[in-house]
Amino acid sequence: MGKQAVVAPSLEIDLAEQTLWLFPGGDESPLQYPISSALHGPGERQDSGCTPRGQHFIRACIGAGEPENAVFRGRRPTGEIYSPALAAQYPDRDWILSRILWLCGREWGRNRGPGVDSFRRFIYIHGTPDSEPMGIPRSHGCVRMRNADVIDLFARVGPGTPVLIR
Repeated sequence: MGKQAVVAPSLEIDLAEQTLWLFPGGDESPLQYPISSALHGPGERQDSGCTPRGQHFIRACIGAGEPENAVFRGRRPTGEIYSPALAAQYPDRDWILSRILWLCGREWGRNRGPGVDSFRRFIYIHGTPDSEPMGIPRSHGCVRMRNADVIDLFARVGPGTPVLIR
């Protein structure tokens, strides 16, 4: 009896369609999630506010065990739980909620290295207030997801998972 190869999951983000596809591997069917990418469109330059394209991987998974709508600042939970009242108290916050999948580029000079480094740009897949629309580019460069969706995705992937952004 031979060993069966384990097929690892992979992600593909389609910026034009504003969707994230999870390919779980094996016999499982792909899963599709709505997203919201950068308001300023695709782009790799530091401080552009754009979503970087190309081959990436998940460098870190942050937020395991935190409650849905947990608020993160600097990749650390604040102890707050997002609510409309909290949003009214801090109207200018770019809300990062529930889970963070921190991306790292694989392509030197395109999405990795000086001036274009996705990891140093703090590009994440993360939760956002459920009042924010999906399917419409509105972020500052990250890939936003519904909280229940990012929690589900987080449970299915891990560090090293390949991510293609096109």
